[in-house]
Amino acid sequence: MKLAGTADEKWMAAAIARARLAARAGDVPVGALIVHGGRAIAQVENRTARHQDPTAHAEILAIREAAAALGSWRLEGCTLYVTLEPCAMCAGAVVLSRLDRLVFGAWDLKAGMVGSVGDIVRHPRLNHRAQVTGGVLAEECGELLTAFFRERREADDVP
Repeated sequence: MKLAGTADEKWMAAAIARARLAARAGDVPVGALIVHGGRAIAQVENRTARHQDPTAHAEILAIREAAAALGSWRLEGCTLYVTLEPCAMCAGAVVLSRLDRLVFGAWDLKAGMVGSVGDIVRHPRLNHRAQVTGGVLAEECGELLTAFFRERREADDVP
C-alpha cells in the first residue's frame, strides 16, 4: 500500500520503538501512539502480560491516555499509529473514540479487523468511520512479531 508521507513513517518508527519495549518486557511487541496537533499525546505498548489484563492492548491504552490528555473521550483531530492491524476490540475503540485517522504497520491475517478478517473501522452502518492507511513500515513491524514468536517457540523446545 502506498505510504501517505514521511510523517507517517516518522510516527510509525516511534510506535516501533514502543513495540520493542513491549517485547523486552515479555509482551507481544505492539506499540501505539496518538498524535494531535503535530505532537504525540500518548505513547504506549502492549501490557497484557504485565498487567494480566486482556484489554491492555497498546491501542486501548493509547486511547485512554490521549483522552486524559485532551480531557475528552472524543479524539477528533487525532491519528492513532499502531504497529499491527487492530483486533475487533481495538477497532471498535477506534470507532467509539471518534479518531479521525488510523495508521497501522503489519497486517494481521488471523485477527485483523481493519480489512484482513473484517472491517469494523470503516463499516458503513456505523456512525463514525476513520480514514485508514495500512502497511506503513509493514516489514519492520512484522519482523518484530515474527522474531518474538520464533524466540518463544524455540524457548519452549529447550528441555
